[in-house]
Amino acid sequence: QVQLGESGGGSVQAGGSLRLSCVASERTAAMGWFRQAPGKEREFVASISWSLGITTYGDSVTGRFAISRDYAKNTVYLHMNNLAPEDTAVYYCAAAKSYLGGRMQRDDAYTYWGQGTQVTASA
Repeated sequence: QVQLGESGGGSVQAGGSLRLSCVASERTAAMGWFRQAPGKEREFVASISWSLGITTYGDSVTGRFAISRDYAKNTVYLHMNNLAPEDTAVYYCAAAKSYLGGRMQRDDAYTYWGQGTQVTASA
């Protein structure tokens, strides 16, 4: 059982930045970030493969968010810039047993999930 722990959420003004961290108890094949706003479905944000660092981004965050990994610390980061009110959501870290290319945007590609961290961007 892989344990995931997110941190770094908070409240910022629109245009501000935050960095989320997710520490994994062990490395799997890939990691992802999803988010869910009240009354909305869970949305893919970004993913990264542990070995080659291949990244994928959701359309709504491309150019503003960046995902990275620290191999030595078993930690994945989500760097969020130019935050907007529509980015407000609970952000979840997830771990996948296999790297599935384009399928990494689907939440069913992931086996393990963190507890979530709230991000709020106010106008």
